[in-house]
Amino acid sequence: MNIRPRRNRKSEAVRALVQETHLSVNDFIFPLFLLEGSQKKVEVASMPGIYRLSLDNMLLEIEACLALGIKAFDVFPVVDEKHKDKTATRSYDENFFYLKALKEIKQRFPEACIMTDVAMDPYSSDGHDGLVQNGKILNDETLEILGKMALVQAATGIDILGPSDMMDGRVGYLREVLDDHGYTEVSIMSYTAKYASAFYGPFRDALDSAPKFGDKKTYQMNPANQREALIEADLDVEEGADFLMVKPALAYLDVIKLLKDHYDLPIAAYNVSGEYAMIKAAAQKGWLDGDRAMLESLLSMKRAGADIILSYFAKEFALLNK
Repeated sequence: MNIRPRRNRKSEAVRALVQETHLSVNDFIFPLFLLEGSQKKVEVASMPGIYRLSLDNMLLEIEACLALGIKAFDVFPVVDEKHKDKTATRSYDENFFYLKALKEIKQRFPEACIMTDVAMDPYSSDGHDGLVQNGKILNDETLEILGKMALVQAATGIDILGPSDMMDGRVGYLREVLDDHGYTEVSIMSYTAKYASAFYGPFRDALDSAPKFGDKKTYQMNPANQREALIEADLDVEEGADFLMVKPALAYLDVIKLLKDHYDLPIAAYNVSGEYAMIKAAAQKGWLDGDRAMLESLLSMKRAGADIILSYFAKEFALLNK
């Protein structure tokens, strides 16, 4: 028998016929950084092409992205140091600029899917995802703050909450709080397997949210562990998560596949800031083809099993494929 696999690679048309993995703008959630004020557009130095935007400019950006087919956005607040304290009180202050902006975004673009982040670090003077006392992160006391945060975010009309804090029991706690207050249709995309990664640096630059002391290894996962992700996922499913997320993506493709193989819920992968910055930096140096490297890395996440990809490349992908 003369088997020649190259026959299925002989032309672009044939390769397209047999392509196994496909990317679409429908796969993406585009993370955005919101600044207080107006007429502001500040590039993140470590993330070329990504900007911190005031609400007026963010509305324009969302409008442009919707026209390209991007329908989902994850909006993160850039909180000035003067607004930060140990208990993240601004995170549940209904008059805070972030919450007012979320409401306006949903009113202007009801067709857009808006996701928010539930964690203390953008608002905390300690820069940690949980409440700090005597140098330790308090788990259960943090849940109460996260619950308050989730309720005011849900009240703005957003679609998906993203608890990124990695506190034990937070998915169940938030689901109960949301349901008790009538927000039964607000989804939870849990940061199920969020690793204590070196790839978050540019994101922390964008939000000015680096921890003021220590690291996050007592609540984020050890990069050496894979099976532990199944423990976290079992808990999130049991507690009522609607989506399971792996973060970062490229260094954890095995974990994406592991969750895809074991659970029926949609699996999300966060193509994080450091992964974006590496490709951008190398492309600027002329060391690789930026567009091809972007597409190849995004395909790897989809091939591993990601149904949804949060990526700073979302708009570039959409522009290449319009």
